[in-house]
Amino acid sequence: MTLRDWGYRLLPGLKWLHGYTGQDAVADLIAGVTVGLTVLPQGLAYATLAGLEPQYGLYSAFVGGIIYAMLGSCRQVTIGPTALLALMTSRHTGFGLGSGPAYAILLCLISGVVELGMAVLKLGALVDLISLPVTVGFTSATAVIIGTSQLKGLLGLRGGSGSDFINTMRSVFGNLHNVRQGDFTLGLISIIVLLLLRKLKDVKLDGRIRNLRTQQLISGSIWVIATGRNALVVLVTSALAYSTCEQMDSCPYILTGKVKSGLPNVSLPKFETTILDRNGTEIRQNFEQMLSELGPSMLILPIIAVLGNVAISKAFGGAGLSPTRELVALSMSNICGAFCSSMPVTGSFSRSAVNHASGVRTPLGGCYTSVLVLLALGLLAPYFQYIPKAALSAVIISAVIFMIEFEVIKPLWRCSRRELLPGAITFVMSLAVGVEIGLLLGVSSDVAFLVYRAARPVLSVSKLQTTSGINYILIRPKHSSLYFPAIEWVRSGISKALTIHGTAPVVLDCAHVHDFDFTAARGMGSLQKELAKANVPLFLMGADKDIGIILKESTNIDFPTIDCPDDLEMLLEQTPDYVLHLQISTPLVDSRLVHCDAGEPTELSKLNGKTC
Repeated sequence: MTLRDWGYRLLPGLKWLHGYTGQDAVADLIAGVTVGLTVLPQGLAYATLAGLEPQYGLYSAFVGGIIYAMLGSCRQVTIGPTALLALMTSRHTGFGLGSGPAYAILLCLISGVVELGMAVLKLGALVDLISLPVTVGFTSATAVIIGTSQLKGLLGLRGGSGSDFINTMRSVFGNLHNVRQGDFTLGLISIIVLLLLRKLKDVKLDGRIRNLRTQQLISGSIWVIATGRNALVVLVTSALAYSTCEQMDSCPYILTGKVKSGLPNVSLPKFETTILDRNGTEIRQNFEQMLSELGPSMLILPIIAVLGNVAISKAFGGAGLSPTRELVALSMSNICGAFCSSMPVTGSFSRSAVNHASGVRTPLGGCYTSVLVLLALGLLAPYFQYIPKAALSAVIISAVIFMIEFEVIKPLWRCSRRELLPGAITFVMSLAVGVEIGLLLGVSSDVAFLVYRAARPVLSVSKLQTTSGINYILIRPKHSSLYFPAIEWVRSGISKALTIHGTAPVVLDCAHVHDFDFTAARGMGSLQKELAKANVPLFLMGADKDIGIILKESTNIDFPTIDCPDDLEMLLEQTPDYVLHLQISTPLVDSRLVHCDAGEPTELSKLNGKTC
């Protein structure tokens, strides 16, 4: 393995640098700056939501972009603070003194360690449990929640946006009389402009302009304007707000506000802190007591972060996603962020949508976002205070409205109506309860269906005759595995078949069954003994050698096996004391009695490739 291969293996993001062009850099710069302008007010708001000082939101916004650029696999994903994790973090930051940041930073570190453990154990396959309907339901619900959460900023209403759909809508409708005309007008015009600029990139100049150089120049200008529409709107509205607010006594727009300057200190998280009890007494807490206070959050928060991140990555990244790489990138973002005073972070759907809408080409766009956040912390804080919140809300709304995927419902209804249920559960519960619960319930409903299918395999029961007129019952499981939840179902199906069709040898077709577990094998042993007492022979047809070994080792019974229909006929003819006549009755699933008249092929002869 060459040095380059080792470098790509340790830092997969280096592959993005191979063939990195100037156009890629411009697109990533525009997207990075746009996302940066979005994450600045969001970071401040999410820090406040988490019970921390505003600068901690920006401390959480720059480390993830750099780490993910080197380790991530989806160019649209942006790592940083989110409303959901901020809400979960706020449960441990209300003890006063300096305990809030200490708990938040320690939770960030522990989350990263748990996520890294999941990566080492190859639990990135969790992404495979998120089906397309669940992904669509999650994406659409999150888009609705994000859009409604920006209504306050769009209408000029005071207060945080939050991530609770129902409470947000209740708050908005309850404060419609407080709508600020300036913010609403600015936000509405911004949305219209953004949507028009979005359509601008679809304009084709082929054949309209004869001069090729002029055509290329105009096309390039259109591409820059359409791709950088979010940054353009933010810059124009900021200039408008600056000129308006400087000339008037009261500003007609709600602005982002001041950002405290200064970079975070790089240091170890604190493993002890001091809190205030209800009586105002200072209590010293050691590391063990801090862990006891964090409790289930140390496991629940990283799991929700992983599920949310892989859902976002799957929504944008498609088939090329590496779940393990995503876990490593997310875990290292949290671990490294904890040394820079970060609260827990994960992928942000709203900023990923903005990143996607801005035309990002590689994860290096996150580096530009990180640089902008660092500049804002160190140098640019006085200038970013004039960004109108209505303009940022317009950027987010215009990006996420196209993520609501109604078009998937029609083909799902035609092809697989069952799959609509997990998607609907995810969508409805995400809006009603929360995106983390909605996602978990959607995944759980999919898993429950898979478990049900494993526990209740489809059995094809056929009533057949050999060429010699020997009747037998053929059982064909339509699944490749028989595990412990299914064995009682199989035994019950065979019993019903014998009850309906009468006593006859039973043949279990194992041609498509490749695995038994121990419990299922023991169940087969019990079934064989029960049938033997009733003088009903049981045969396995087409069973793999591994199946025979499992059954032999588990039950100490030599199950008679056959490889082809000729062997089946021979063994049935040699089996004494069985009933040669079967009454014709209603079959279980697909039952048919095949007679062999002169010149007419039987079912057995069809299997054997012969005619009567």
